[in-house]
Amino acid sequence: MLRFALALSVPPPPHLLSACTGVNERTFLAIKPDGVQRHLIGEIIRRFEKKGFKLVGMKLMQVWQGLDVVKTAYAMIGETNPADSRPGTIQGDFCIEVSKNVIHGSDSIESARREISLWFHTDKLTCWADSTEHWIYE
Repeated sequence: MLRFALALSVPPPPHLLSACTGVNERTFLAIKPDGVQRHLIGEIIRRFEKKGFKLVGMKLMQVWQGLDVVKTAYAMIGETNPADSRPGTIQGDFCIEVSKNVIHGSDSIESARREISLWFHTDKLTCWADSTEHWIYE
């Protein structure tokens, strides 16, 4: 049972497009039950916020948005097999077994679109301007 997730690879609806600034790629991520039980939700969210991504959709799932967020999120998460994950990645730091790999993330923009649509209606995603955005994106 998924308890928490993140997402970012679908463009905002046309009526919100003018209100959104920055890059609008989105990806879907899910913090898995073992990540929830180990109290890693805040740490995982903190890493994405520190990377400069915007949380634009959340139920018990989250949608993150930013430049190359699908590729970057996948790199931040690490390999599915924790033995193959580098230290500093979420899997490398917090996982021991493949079956307990605390987080799921979209591996492509197409997957992100599909996964986001399973959990969110695009008109329910938040569109907000971050005052630090000009320090992160050119």
